[in-house]
Amino acid sequence: MTTSLGRATRRMPGWAKAVSAVVVVLSVLFAGVKLAVLPGIKDLFGTETHDRSGPALLKSIQDLSRYNAASGNFQVVVDLEKDSKYLPDAIRGTRTLYVGAGTVDAYVDLGQVGDHDVTVDGDRTSATLRLPHARLGRPALDADHSYAVSKQRGLFDRLGDLFSDNPNSEQAVQRLAVAHIADAAKDSGLTARAEANTTGMLEGLLKSLGFKEVHVTYGP
Repeated sequence: MTTSLGRATRRMPGWAKAVSAVVVVLSVLFAGVKLAVLPGIKDLFGTETHDRSGPALLKSIQDLSRYNAASGNFQVVVDLEKDSKYLPDAIRGTRTLYVGAGTVDAYVDLGQVGDHDVTVDGDRTSATLRLPHARLGRPALDADHSYAVSKQRGLFDRLGDLFSDNPNSEQAVQRLAVAHIADAAKDSGLTARAEANTTGMLEGLLKSLGFKEVHVTYGP
């Protein structure tokens, strides 16, 4: 005698069977994921990381003659928004909130000091040095302390990321962060601090060599 359950199973169309199979597979996958996060259960879908990078190659060597006399640490919050003229933000547009942290060094280039910039008296007790003004180096963004707080993208931008080799690129906000940090360094008094530190270093060095008076000036 055929039961009603058996008749219902035989009458199940093909598409329903396919859907049921997909549901079963998804249930197994989700069950595996849940088991993986439980303590003591091995990750059923775990991944392994292999570093197959080649050795680093030395491209060039530069002799440096500058004295890094001061370094400033900066942080900036970049709020970058790109809109479309004729489409709402939900369709086309992006907005990224990014925290950029970086350092800027201030240095004095001692390689520019010539013989005419150094004057020593006859008994070698007094020295006068004329140095170039301190300059700022290029900002160095700290990747470990820089991060995106939030990203909002329209539908078209999300679709574009699917076909992009570099989805969710942060290069634009990183460039802005570097530019803002450079501007902040110019107004921070970092070069003045570098010149004061350079003066102190040279005074201590020359006085340890027997000079009684050391005069350091800065000019173009």
